[in-house]
Amino acid sequence: MDAKYAPGYIAAQVVGAILAAGLLLLVAKGAPGGYDASVAGFAANGYGEHSPGHYNLLSAFLVEIILTFFLVFTVLGATDIRAPVGFAGIGIGLVLTLIHLVGIPVTNTSVNPARSIGPAVFVGGWALSQLWLFIIAPLIGAAIAAAVYVATHKPTQVISVKEAERALESEQAERRS
Repeated sequence: MDAKYAPGYIAAQVVGAILAAGLLLLVAKGAPGGYDASVAGFAANGYGEHSPGHYNLLSAFLVEIILTFFLVFTVLGATDIRAPVGFAGIGIGLVLTLIHLVGIPVTNTSVNPARSIGPAVFVGGWALSQLWLFIIAPLIGAAIAAAVYVATHKPTQVISVKEAERALESEQAERRS
């Protein structure tokens, strides 16, 4: 993605996550007896007493970095120009499932700052005070994944449409006939 599109993309992710969390909260409040996000936690990410398994800050930080690394590395590989077309969703979906099986007991699994921001806005208090970890750790994990991917995969030279058309002179001749 061009850098000029990144701020809009990030803003859209965060706004979308907050709107989605808000809609889910409306649904949850319809349960018999209602629902209080600040009491129930609303699947907000947390460590220490707010971790489902009561994992400490270091454990949460490390698991978020490592799991985000695996997700981003998989996305980069599955969407590489050399990857088979049409199969990216299978690999990404399987890795995301594994990441959640590992990460939910530790932090409720973030691996995406927007995913963490959405519920934290409605939980408030502790969720907002711990949010920094679920923004910083995924960014570190993603940066490491990108660096490792670039270091381990020789870039494929991408050619322009005009170059591709010139390279296919036989096809150009067929189109003219």
